[in-house]
Amino acid sequence: MIKADMIKKLVFSFILVSVMVHIPLRAQETGVYRLTLRDAQEYALQHNRTVMNSSLAIRQAEADKWQAIASMLPQLTATGTYNNMFDFTIDFGQKFVMPSVIQYGGTASLAISAAQIISTQISNLSKSISDITLRQTEQEVVEQVKTLYFSALVAQETIELLQQNLESLNKLYKFSAKAVEVGTAEKLDADQILVQVATMENSISSSQRSLEVIYNSLRLALCLDSDREIELIQTLDDVLDIEKAMFLLNDDFLLDNNFSWQLMQKSVEISKKQYVMAGWNYAPTLSGFYQYSGKKYLSDAMRLDMTPPHTLGLTLTIPIFSSGANNAKRRSARMAYETQLNNLSDTELSLRLLHRQCKYNLTSAFERYQTQKKSVDVSQGVFDNITKKYQYGMSSALDVTNASTSLINAQTNYVTVALDFVNAQIELEKLLNKNILDK
Repeated sequence: MIKADMIKKLVFSFILVSVMVHIPLRAQETGVYRLTLRDAQEYALQHNRTVMNSSLAIRQAEADKWQAIASMLPQLTATGTYNNMFDFTIDFGQKFVMPSVIQYGGTASLAISAAQIISTQISNLSKSISDITLRQTEQEVVEQVKTLYFSALVAQETIELLQQNLESLNKLYKFSAKAVEVGTAEKLDADQILVQVATMENSISSSQRSLEVIYNSLRLALCLDSDREIELIQTLDDVLDIEKAMFLLNDDFLLDNNFSWQLMQKSVEISKKQYVMAGWNYAPTLSGFYQYSGKKYLSDAMRLDMTPPHTLGLTLTIPIFSSGANNAKRRSARMAYETQLNNLSDTELSLRLLHRQCKYNLTSAFERYQTQKKSVDVSQGVFDNITKKYQYGMSSALDVTNASTSLINAQTNYVTVALDFVNAQIELEKLLNKNILDK
């Protein structure tokens, strides 16, 4: 009996696990991606091709670095040659038959110069730039997805608000049409409301087209096929964290955490290395080689070998006169280095001013968000009050139209300001280089 119960539990567990494993597959087969904001950001980091290219750039920079290092290491080559003279005969009063021969040998060479050493250092700096660029690209992709996610939520919120208004206007139009039938209202009043209904329907259609454009942009950021449907499973209120956004105003701006500043610093270092390398054009270059060669004769005919089996050579190259080319190259590198120093100072000033501007934008967007949120509540209350009065004959169709227009404007301004607030938050987060997946 105990064994039977255990078998039933095992079978039930197996079925449950099988179902849980196949649920994601069925969801995948439908072509619908149900995503939270974090899901969308993580998916983009894994599949976005811009991020992939930045990752490939790191591997390419690593290969270039080792290529520069390898130029300073010993280079080994081996050779092998087979010569067949087809029994060619030389007559020096006595005939000699040229034998077939196999020649083989090897060469080891080494060349070292200051330019090679500095070139290796520049390659290492280039790899550091690729590392920073990858992190910056990841940050930009995550922020792009966040902007598109919020834009889609804002567009959906707009459509829902317009649909609610349309529903109210349709009810009001039906009421007006019946009033016209019984003679208690004029047809002109019903027509005015009908025009408002048509205007609302056009606004909904336009908003739906805009939403589809946003979804296509999100598909592009996620590298999804055009036939893949996206469903955002969070609402605007779920992801709009006002408190966390306003807390950014208290964060100190650290230049060293900013990717643009880091890239500019690396550019200055590379420019300095190039200036130093230009100065080493006057330095000598030392190279050396060792060569071994041997022969194997394939017959007992005449053997004449005048090539030594071992050869060692050293070469010291000293530049003496370059007609001013080296000096001009060094002066050009120095001016380029000084230009980069000026750019670094400009970048520091620009980033500090941008920090002040981003804080101002976020504060201003927050104030407008609070104002527009209250405005929507007030406009909704006015619209509800006017429609009730209209049903009792205490207000005109023109009053209803004006109240409806005011409500639409308030709702439109609200969702626009909400998106402005999110964009201001994203810009400040980017500048401060916050943890990209903790937003």
